[in-house]
Amino acid sequence: MIQPILDKALAGERLTSEDCTALLESKDFVRIGLAADEIRQRKNPGDVVTYIIDRNINYTNVCNVVCTFCAFYRRPGKPETYVHSIEEIEKRIDETIAIGGTGVLMQGGLHPDFNIEWYENLLSILHAKYPKFQLHCFSPPEIHNIHLISGLDYETIMQRLKDAGLNSLPGGGGEILDDEVRARVSTKCNTQEWLDVMRAVHKVGLISTATMMFGIGDKIEHRVRHLQRIRDVQDETGGFTAFIPWTFQRENTALGRKITEEPTGIDYLQMVAVSRLFLDNVQHIQASWLTQGLKLGQTALRFGADDMGSIMIEENVVSAAGAHVEANERDLRYQIREAGFTPQQRDILYNYINREGIDDLDKSDSMKLKQLTVAFAD
Repeated sequence: MIQPILDKALAGERLTSEDCTALLESKDFVRIGLAADEIRQRKNPGDVVTYIIDRNINYTNVCNVVCTFCAFYRRPGKPETYVHSIEEIEKRIDETIAIGGTGVLMQGGLHPDFNIEWYENLLSILHAKYPKFQLHCFSPPEIHNIHLISGLDYETIMQRLKDAGLNSLPGGGGEILDDEVRARVSTKCNTQEWLDVMRAVHKVGLISTATMMFGIGDKIEHRVRHLQRIRDVQDETGGFTAFIPWTFQRENTALGRKITEEPTGIDYLQMVAVSRLFLDNVQHIQASWLTQGLKLGQTALRFGADDMGSIMIEENVVSAAGAHVEANERDLRYQIREAGFTPQQRDILYNYINREGIDDLDKSDSMKLKQLTVAFAD
C-alpha cells in the first residue's frame, strides 16, 4: 500500500502530510528504509558520512520552568545548582581544541536572572579568545527566556548575539512541536514561539539545526505535524542545516514513571527514514547514537541518515535521563566504515576538517581488526 508513496518520493515529488502518516503507520519499515537510503545517496553523494568533534557544555542547571521529561534541571535556590565560570568554560574549550575539536555546543537551563547582557558578555569573551572556534549555543527556549527577561524581540536578540560571536543555534527544546503534547509535559515556550525564534535566527543570517524528541505521550499525528512545521519554516528561510530525531530517555524523570509504552528501535529507524523522505528541503539527517546506541546509530546510516553527530566529549542533559552510551573518534569512524561509508570530520557549518594523524588512527584500527581475524581463524 505504501509503494505508490515511495515511488512518488523517488520521483522527486513532495509528500503530503497524509503520505507521511501512512508511512509512519506502515509496518514495512525495511521498504521505507531502502527508499530513504536511495534519497540520501542522491542528496549527499559519495558515500561520505560526517561527524563532528565538539563538546556539550551546560553552563547552568538552574531552570525556572518544569519539564517532566528532564532529569537535569534544578529549580532556583535548590541544592546542587551551579553556574560555570568563564574560566571553567575556557578550560573545557581548551580540552576540546587539544583533541581536534572545532566548536562547542553550549546550552543551559532557563535562568531567571540572565538577561541579554549576560549572554553577550559570555559570547564576546569566548569569541575574542577563540576567534576561529565555532560557538553553537543556546536554544529557542533560552532565547525566549531572554525575551521575557529583557523585553526584546527575537530578531533583536539574535542580531545582538550574532554580533557578540554566536555562529549558530542548536535545535533543542523542540520535543514535539504540537501544543497538545507540549502543554502536558512542559511549561517552556510553545510551538509558535519555538518556530518564531528559528525564523529570527535565520533572518539575521545564522543557521540552526532542528530536532524531535518523540515518545513523550505523542501520537503519529503529532509527529507528522512536527515534521510539517519544520518543513514549512525551511521553505520560508532555508536556515536548517540538519534534522535530528531521537526517542525520549525515561530514566530518572517524572514523565518516565507515567509512560507505559516507549518507541522501539524499529520506530526510531522508521522515523529517521520518513524524515529523510518527507523533509525534502533539509540537507542532512543526523543519527542519534547517544540515545539509541552505537549499533542502532550505525544502522540509521542505511535508513537515510548521513551524519553521526558528535563524539560527545561531555553531555549532561540526556545522560541524566539514562543515556549512558559513550564513544570516541575511533569508535565513530569504525562504525561508519563498517557500515560501508567513508568517515569525514566536519565543523558546525558542515565544512570538511582534515587533520594530521587521522590516517594513522584508521590504519591502527584496520591492523587490529586483521589481527583479530587471523586469531579467530587460527
